[in-house]
Amino acid sequence: MKKLLFVLSVFFILTLGCTQSNEPDNPDWVNNLIEQFKSQPVGNPPQSIWRYSYKDQTVYYVPAQCCDQFSNLFDESGKVICKPDGGFAGGGDGKCPDFFKERKDEKLIWSDSRTR
Repeated sequence: MKKLLFVLSVFFILTLGCTQSNEPDNPDWVNNLIEQFKSQPVGNPPQSIWRYSYKDQTVYYVPAQCCDQFSNLFDESGKVICKPDGGFAGGGDGKCPDFFKERKDEKLIWSDSRTR
C-alpha cells in the first residue's frame, strides 16, 4: 500500500510539473495568422513568426517573403508597430531603426515546415 501511495504521489507531482508552462500562449491573432499562412502556398523562404522583447513589450516579427518587401513588427494586440527591414533600400520604414540592435529574448513561435 505504501509503495502504491508513493508511486501515485510521484505521478501526481510529475503531472503537475508537466502541465505548467512558463511560455505564454499565443494571442488569438497570432494563431489566426499562422492558419492564414498555412492556407497559402509555401513561401520562399518559408513564413515564420518570431517573438521578442523590445522596448519593454512583447513583440512579434514576421520576416518579408521576398526582395523589396517590408517585414512587419506587431505589438501584443496585433497592431503593426513598424516595418523594421525590407523595401528598396532594405532599411524598412524607419520607425524602429534600433529593433535589430535592441531586441531580446528571441523565440521562434512558428515556421512553415511544408516543402515546395
